[in-house]
Amino acid sequence: HQDNLLFLWSITVSIFGIGGLLGSAGSRYLTVKYGKKKCLLCNNLLMIVAATIMGCSKIARSFEMILIGRFMCGVSLCVPLHHQYVGEISPKKLRGFANSTSSFFWSLGKAVGQISGQRELLGSQSLWPVLMASCGLPALVQLVTLPFFPESPPYLFMHKGDQEACRKAIRQLWGEGHHQAEIDDIMKEKATMKNTKILSVLELMKEQAFRWQLYMIVILTATVQLCGINAV
Repeated sequence: HQDNLLFLWSITVSIFGIGGLLGSAGSRYLTVKYGKKKCLLCNNLLMIVAATIMGCSKIARSFEMILIGRFMCGVSLCVPLHHQYVGEISPKKLRGFANSTSSFFWSLGKAVGQISGQRELLGSQSLWPVLMASCGLPALVQLVTLPFFPESPPYLFMHKGDQEACRKAIRQLWGEGHHQAEIDDIMKEKATMKNTKILSVLELMKEQAFRWQLYMIVILTATVQLCGINAV
């Protein structure tokens, strides 16, 4: 029935956001316990599995596989690790540039995906499974290359307490040289974190001092979704 088709289509589109909500909610615990590099590798594995499931959905004649794959993609993509890891492994003078490139490539990827989804390209009756599975390609590239990168230096120092591993990671990332200023910055950040209480989402909503900042973030995020940027 047409109403059932519309309902299933709506769930297929929106379940990505539900997965993203769960991924974002659990990101802090996972990154503190396992580190950003390991979490990124697990994210890549999850994305490859999701791409495989969605790519095989036509052969299996199962729309449920697309639902499952979209949900797993949401969990994988919306864990806010890429910005954190890229920012933490970048030299201080390039940190702002590196963080901005993450947003740029996120938008570029969405544009490439929408162009590729046209009927004249991969959006045809025979090729749409390839389009659904294409999200696994960048995940595979990162899965192969990321093991050659070290763990985030701030994570090694602040959460693991391993100053020598932190120095080794910095030398591997930024080359030999005098990097004491960067290590001093990490030490100051660690000292600041000891005196700062980490609020849960519920505590943040109850805190009067952050009420107006919270309102602004919610309004800005909501209006971005309504301003037509996705269409552009």
